[in-house]
Amino acid sequence: MIEVVAYRASWPERFAALRGAYAAALTAAGVPHRVEHVGSTAVPGLAAKPVIDVDVVVAPVDVPAAVAALGSIGFRPRGDLGIPGREAFQPPKRFAPTNTYVVAEGSLALRNHLAVRDVLRSDDALRDEYADVKSRAAAVASDIDDYIARKAEILDRVLRAAGLTVEERASIAATTRGITARGADG
Repeated sequence: MIEVVAYRASWPERFAALRGAYAAALTAAGVPHRVEHVGSTAVPGLAAKPVIDVDVVVAPVDVPAAVAALGSIGFRPRGDLGIPGREAFQPPKRFAPTNTYVVAEGSLALRNHLAVRDVLRSDDALRDEYADVKSRAAAVASDIDDYIARKAEILDRVLRAAGLTVEERASIAATTRGITARGADG
């Protein structure tokens, strides 16, 4: 079952705590960075799965050092999981629940995350429609892959509103289909 809950005012505070811990580790390792709150919990008023999504943004050359810095505070690297320009992690219990990624500046993965967040922050009607789609999908989805597939059409509309090209949106959709297909196989 997929859990989607009403927006919680505590999510920005939780992100701030995560950002502080990540920034301390990255700064200690000498890695130039910025930390972005992305995903639905970053959009005031949007229903979401109660998991904070965080992008640690670094220059492409600094990705290995950023991965090591997060490893120093207990994050276990999981690789790109099929998404170029993004490294995923299993968080230690003290930081869970979070989906934390190191993303390369300028990558499509980063542009995707920021585009969705920024469009939904700026368009209340689209945010509310997305919340409705998410809630309905969560109520009937058989698993996370089914849930993701049920949101594909509205996410494409959000990315179109953000100005992503047809090619960029197709690349994101293909990557997502590849991930969900892998989940069905394994």
